[in-house]
Amino acid sequence: NLSQTPVLRELLKEAKIPGTTIKIESPELCMLCCFSFKQEPQLIKLDQPGPLTLAMHQFVTEMQETKKGVVTPKELFAQVCKKAIRFKGYQQQDSHELLRYLLDGMRAEE
Repeated sequence: NLSQTPVLRELLKEAKIPGTTIKIESPELCMLCCFSFKQEPQLIKLDQPGPLTLAMHQFVTEMQETKKGVVTPKELFAQVCKKAIRFKGYQQQDSHELLRYLLDGMRAEE
């Protein structure tokens, strides 16, 4: 599902280049109010991406470009295991826990 999220793919592509400044737009419509407003976009300068972010970029790129149909996330999984040792050993885990550790780990690398 993450590989099919266009915003994430674009952010990963931009995050791969150190020193890149990305613009994050806020939603134009306030869900709590009956009127619309526009906030100024946030500009964020990115440093060198961390190993988890680079592994995620590589994995998403492989999923988009491969003609084989099968992609193995070995490097991405290895990087997740470095951040959350509980995933080592290939024991059964909840997918939402893996997703949480993946996204939290990438955010910590920002």
